[in-house]
Amino acid sequence: MNDKTPSFDLRNIDLEAFLADIKALRREVDDSLGEEDLKHLYKIERWGRTCTALGMLGAGIAPNPASAVLLAIGRSTRWIIMHHVGHRGYDKVPNVPPEYTSKVFARGNRRYIDWFDWMLPDAWIYEHNVLHHSYTGELRDPDLVERNTEYIRRYPKAVRYALMGLLSVTWRFSYYAPNTLDMYRERHAAKESKEKQRSRNAELILDCYLPYAALHFGLMPLLYMPFGPWGVFSAFCNSVMAEALSNLHTFAVVVPNHSGDDVFRFEDRPASRAEHVLRQIIGSVNFDTGGDLNDFAHCWLNYQIEHHIWPDIPMRQYQIVQPKVRALCEKYGIPYVQENVFKRVKKMLDIAVGNTNMPRGVRRAEQPSVAVEAPPVEAMG
Repeated sequence: MNDKTPSFDLRNIDLEAFLADIKALRREVDDSLGEEDLKHLYKIERWGRTCTALGMLGAGIAPNPASAVLLAIGRSTRWIIMHHVGHRGYDKVPNVPPEYTSKVFARGNRRYIDWFDWMLPDAWIYEHNVLHHSYTGELRDPDLVERNTEYIRRYPKAVRYALMGLLSVTWRFSYYAPNTLDMYRERHAAKESKEKQRSRNAELILDCYLPYAALHFGLMPLLYMPFGPWGVFSAFCNSVMAEALSNLHTFAVVVPNHSGDDVFRFEDRPASRAEHVLRQIIGSVNFDTGGDLNDFAHCWLNYQIEHHIWPDIPMRQYQIVQPKVRALCEKYGIPYVQENVFKRVKKMLDIAVGNTNMPRGVRRAEQPSVAVEAPPVEAMG
């Protein structure tokens, strides 16, 4: 490691004691799982479905911001539900219905019921749950912003900002769908003969783009045919605006989670399970937390530190455990970054356009020649 490269010094932190305290907190969470977690999940889902219904009511009247915003919130809410259910967040909750478990939710044809987005659910689960969470901030992390935006820095500064603006209103379509599909295809390439594989572009169009576009920009506007061409046109416009707003919303609460000049990235593997957990903290950032309305507005991605320590716990539990994690970080001298989402968007943009750089790596008492491979997130108990 270059001595001039900013790094995080592990030498004064009792990592094993810290890990023991983290495990004790997890036992508290597991012991408290129950009916309240399910009621909370259903409430958040109702909020999203109510927004969708209200948005649909006015969608055929005229192009209007109220319908567009409500439809956008409804679409973003499905992301919230998928994010936590897909992470096995409710699998251990007593009496959870099968349709809210990771083995059923959005799997197969339930994609069209539970989470009908641009992405294939199985592809997103692999790219996000496995690769991103197992290799957070490393070169193998498919969502490493500083690395992924290197191409942008070839352009003049004004163009860089324009490209990021365009990305923000299209990113589920332009970035996430093709990226998750590529990761998933790479995973399965060795298992399938070339004769059985469709071309990447055919799969992207037929399985990702065409179904979503047909529903939201074709079938949905056609529901307003009784109101004539104006009703169909209005619904189409509102659906397109909702898509841009939902992209902008999710972009703002997702992309800054692991980016900024005060958030670390890493050039090697963690040397232990304890270091892996610590990296999830210093490689992540929280936004303002607390209260269902606030957390709903942030798509529950404002608990990114706690989520990266324990990806598989219910939404409600993050509200309870967050102050305890922060207190542990203060106890052990571990940085705990938490800031308003708008400030974090600015810091992410500074990284993306090249105004600032992320600090890199950790400093140990003895740098091991071969790091210990951390287990994939899906394999963690």
